[in-house]
Amino acid sequence: MSDLVAGRTGDWEVVIGLEVHAQVSSSAKLFSGAPTKFGAEPNQNVSLVDAAMPGMLPVINSECVYQAVRTGLGLKAEINLFSVFDRKNYFYADLPQGYQISQFKQPIVGEGILRIDLADGSSKDIGIERLHLEQDAGKSMHDQHPSKSYIDLNRTGVALMEIVSRPDIRSATQAAAYVRKLRSILRYLGTCDGNMEEGSMRADVNVSVRRPGDELGTRTETKNLNSLRFIQQAIDYEVARQIEVIEDGGTIDQETRLFDTNTGMTRTMRSKEDAHDYRYFPDPDLLPLEITQSDVDKLAAELPELPDSIKDRLMNDYGLSAYDAAVITEERETAAFYEAASKGRDRKLVANWMTVELFGALNKAGLDLARSPVSPDALGGLVDMISDGTISGRIAKDVFADMMLSGKQAADIVEEKGLKQVSDSGAIETLIDDVMAANEDKVAEYRGGKDKLFGFFVGQVMKQSGGQANPGMVNQLLRSKLDG
Repeated sequence: MSDLVAGRTGDWEVVIGLEVHAQVSSSAKLFSGAPTKFGAEPNQNVSLVDAAMPGMLPVINSECVYQAVRTGLGLKAEINLFSVFDRKNYFYADLPQGYQISQFKQPIVGEGILRIDLADGSSKDIGIERLHLEQDAGKSMHDQHPSKSYIDLNRTGVALMEIVSRPDIRSATQAAAYVRKLRSILRYLGTCDGNMEEGSMRADVNVSVRRPGDELGTRTETKNLNSLRFIQQAIDYEVARQIEVIEDGGTIDQETRLFDTNTGMTRTMRSKEDAHDYRYFPDPDLLPLEITQSDVDKLAAELPELPDSIKDRLMNDYGLSAYDAAVITEERETAAFYEAASKGRDRKLVANWMTVELFGALNKAGLDLARSPVSPDALGGLVDMISDGTISGRIAKDVFADMMLSGKQAADIVEEKGLKQVSDSGAIETLIDDVMAANEDKVAEYRGGKDKLFGFFVGQVMKQSGGQANPGMVNQLLRSKLDG
């Protein structure tokens, strides 16, 4: 499927690169011991280092370094054993140092790869250019007083991983798939909670357009997008705007833009800075960061199985479709639920019940998997009863609905309500005889060549059995009697 966008004067190719800021999961900040817990009262999580008091010196938090290395390993990236922290100089009211400590020339993680899953079941590799550590700024609050602004420094100094992609993304849909997959990997690794609503993950999108095969066009950067929906909306708007400007004879300015969530439009924030504008230089208060290969090897050995590996295993070993495997592996908890529910059982049948019945019921009830009334063991028990013929698939849906409401085991519900499947050939033959006797005219029509009536008889027999007759036996015995 082509990702080209049609303009008035021909087709355009969209080129997108993403810079994702992911907050490191750590109890303390990057250069101080202040806590990082979200939701604290303003200015409660602030040390003298964070407030940039005179004489205060930063001390590196080793856990943040290890989290960055784990993330790099999860992205199949090069880990740099030697990296340097620089000062990125600029003034903001919520940045009391007057500079941000970041990594510019020598980041801790180099090039890697992230595989995204596309809607048609195919996949695409997106290049990772780098991952570097840096400290977050605080927050300016302009809505607390009619004539004053306030500053909250709780976020100041919190460790961020800036993960920069290659410009390999060709549509808003692919961009959303990239961020979704990156969030999934970070959550598997436990290096970022990926909570975009709380600002733990934010994306800057770099967008340009060009004629297919031409040189790269001038790009714009839209900052601080905190949902997959806003990322797609901002890209779609920016693509349409740039094409219209160029087709009207104008040129694109390299600039930083903001996205208005109310209008769905982007607007100019400032002209794009170059690196020299920030006057980068190595931070004199921090030695170069050196880690050993043995530390990297130890962290690599402790990594959990990641979504791509699990997805491949579910498809190759269990025979699941690409869609089901992608849905099940998107979240670590979902994959763990599936593994527990399907162990020793029909893997495909469990996958069907999870992705269709369970997820549908949870969505309808407004629940997530962690609050599911149906446990992995309970879902497995239900599938067991279908597999061994104790209940039919039709009855199983009723049992499952009861399980969602009551939290009971399937076996208990089946026993209490007498829902076991009827596989007694004599009992089923009696039902068939009764149905045929009550519908002699239709029996004659069927035997006269109206084959489509077979479904009518099946339905009547199942109805008479209260849905408990074994469907396979009903089909076999009914065909024999009608044709005989």
